[in-house]
Amino acid sequence: MTTRPNVAVVVMDTTRATETVPADDDTTPTLARLADAGTEFTDAVATAPWTLPSHASLFTGTYPSKHGAHGANPTFEADVEPLAETLASVGYETVAVSNNTWISDEFGMDRGFDTVEKTWQLDGAGADLGGMIQAKTMRGKLGVLRRRLFDGGRPARNLLNALYLTVATDRASDDGAARTNDWIRAWLTDRDDDRPFFLFVNYLEPHIDYDPPRRHAEPHLPEGVSYEEATGIRQAPRAYDVGDYDLTDREFEILRGLYRGSISYLDERLGDLLGILRAADAFADTLLVVTSDHGENVGEHGLFGHQYNCYNTVLRVPLVLHGGPFTGGHAAAGDLVQHVDLAPTLLDAAGVDGDGVRDQYQGHSFLDEAAEPRTHAVSEYVAPQPSMAALERRFGDLPPSVRRFDRRLTAVQTTEYKLIRGSDGTEELYRLADDPAETTDRAADERSAVRLLGDVLDDWRDSFRPASTTGSVSMTEATEERLADLGYLQ
Repeated sequence: MTTRPNVAVVVMDTTRATETVPADDDTTPTLARLADAGTEFTDAVATAPWTLPSHASLFTGTYPSKHGAHGANPTFEADVEPLAETLASVGYETVAVSNNTWISDEFGMDRGFDTVEKTWQLDGAGADLGGMIQAKTMRGKLGVLRRRLFDGGRPARNLLNALYLTVATDRASDDGAARTNDWIRAWLTDRDDDRPFFLFVNYLEPHIDYDPPRRHAEPHLPEGVSYEEATGIRQAPRAYDVGDYDLTDREFEILRGLYRGSISYLDERLGDLLGILRAADAFADTLLVVTSDHGENVGEHGLFGHQYNCYNTVLRVPLVLHGGPFTGGHAAAGDLVQHVDLAPTLLDAAGVDGDGVRDQYQGHSFLDEAAEPRTHAVSEYVAPQPSMAALERRFGDLPPSVRRFDRRLTAVQTTEYKLIRGSDGTEELYRLADDPAETTDRAADERSAVRLLGDVLDDWRDSFRPASTTGSVSMTEATEERLADLGYLQ
């Protein structure tokens, strides 16, 4: 048996704090039980409001400007070492199971992993049929198959993969979580347990489309609203952004019910994963992190999805640690933390020196008693994704209300205040202590707070050299289709 603990990081993609902090038995009973036995951080802030930069921060302990993976450069290629490489260097088996296209080799997110299992692609030698998972009708699935049948010159293999995916993705409106757990169960059964493992898992269920099973949706829907009515509401964030269609307050209320139902369903699948670890006699020896890469706007701030903003609906996330020093059952309320703190924390908890790599970290370990408590959290939206040009290609001329999204945003928050600063000169100030929903902009009235927080941002920016990487990444047509289905690269 290994002498080092296993490490597992689970990302509940697109899960915001509003529905999950503190974890409770109504929506997330599995997470609540894990929090009761471990440590729940109730003031966790993501470094970015969308998948790619947020995951890169989690993997490297650095902010988007430093690791360089963001909307203007959608790939992870900067000279910073990800956690998987550090753990592999001391003998860990490193495995990633991803349900999100951004977390794949095409975007450089496979660095340091011995194995990357992409659940939307049954056979790596066959065509990428991930679009069949997103397609919610048989007609849509057949459309993907027609476009991809002869990819790679292997129509028979592609047809078999398509048949499997049609069955596998028909399980209770599942977006890959069930298949992820099946794969992990088989992997744990067959692996050599003389080595510790680092397991990273990305679950996608709370992401657009919100389509939980009926039994998870109905308890969260407004009174009098049927499952059929709820799932019939159009869910197209980028089309909503450009005014292609509108949603009423009632429709957003219904969508929030579906969103909570999706989180509830994923919480059940999380429970299955914990059961799989226990059955493999691995749970007790595993340092487990459960968090989200970012949250979601479901009508809040006039927005739908998680692009073009830095409000706490997209930045505040759940964070629960269990195992080793984090077993004991307490909430770290009032401890402002970020994803950049996780890499150094996990190295400390696993007893890994990480010589050389710790200098890159912009966070600090939760176990470092000499570290000063975090006084502020910084988040970045470096460039819009999709870009204005991409939106124009899809929708034509854009209204001024959308053009205003063409900017960089940087946010800094304490437990009392939050400043959002735009590259277009805009400033928004919120007094979080009595306005946690960020409904009243106080920038015009409290200029001293704006200046103080602005100085904090300036000092933070001057404390490191940003990555110089800017450019684009070559994607397959299948990848572009799948990302478009998720609301990106329209």
